[in-house]
Amino acid sequence: MTTREPSRPPPPPAPPRVSPLPFAGMIGLACVLFLDLGTAGVLRWWAVVFLVVAWVVLFVLALAWWTPHPRRLPWLAGVGLVLWVAVVVGVNVALS
Repeated sequence: MTTREPSRPPPPPAPPRVSPLPFAGMIGLACVLFLDLGTAGVLRWWAVVFLVVAWVVLFVLALAWWTPHPRRLPWLAGVGLVLWVAVVVGVNVALS
């Protein structure tokens, strides 16, 4: 019995799926930046500077983790949100 060649070539392999988690993390970090800058009229200047510096650290970490650890990026946005709440509450309680 002879082996017959297929009439069509096999389809190319499907490209790998892109995870939406790093995009969600970056969107969350953008929201945290708006929270940080929006509190400039409520908090002291040094607290706003602290929040922005902390956001820059989280953003650089998110850029470093984009490809090797994409599942961690949404957690960074959560850390930024928790830090924002802690600083806003802490500064207002301490200065009242």
